[in-house]
Amino acid sequence: MRRSRLHVGLRPNDRRLAQGEEPALGSHLVTPRLGFAHHGIYVGRGKVVHYGALVRGLHGGPVEEVSLVRFAHAHPIWVRSDGTVRFEHEEVIRRARSRIGENSYHLLSNNCEHFCEWCLSGESRSEQVERYVGAARAMFATLARRLRDAFGRKLDTLPGVSA
Repeated sequence: MRRSRLHVGLRPNDRRLAQGEEPALGSHLVTPRLGFAHHGIYVGRGKVVHYGALVRGLHGGPVEEVSLVRFAHAHPIWVRSDGTVRFEHEEVIRRARSRIGENSYHLLSNNCEHFCEWCLSGESRSEQVERYVGAARAMFATLARRLRDAFGRKLDTLPGVSA
């Protein structure tokens, strides 16, 4: 199925879940939202464990087990199939459920994608954050070069900016 520009955070091998289809146990689920993708782990019986979606600005809710319908929030669900999975599905589910109630959401260092990657591979990371941070660094480096060129000042001593 063709993805639109609104399907941010999807990979080429992600597969859209068919209506009424049940994902495999321990599946990494992704549901595109406006400007980002939300992630969760399928734990069976129509339930997903995820870091609570963004509520009240940039503050997420706790890790919780919710229905597929609540997780999707009226958006399509995709199954990620090309990620690194180090654990068997039972262990992925155990890891996901072990964090239920945790309320340490942080957009840049502990979001729903970090959570899922930790459950699946033991490595807490977010491609979305890495992509946005990389784009911001490139933008600031370009800005610093243009300012230096325009004003003849050495601005590349700013933290994280190199011309």
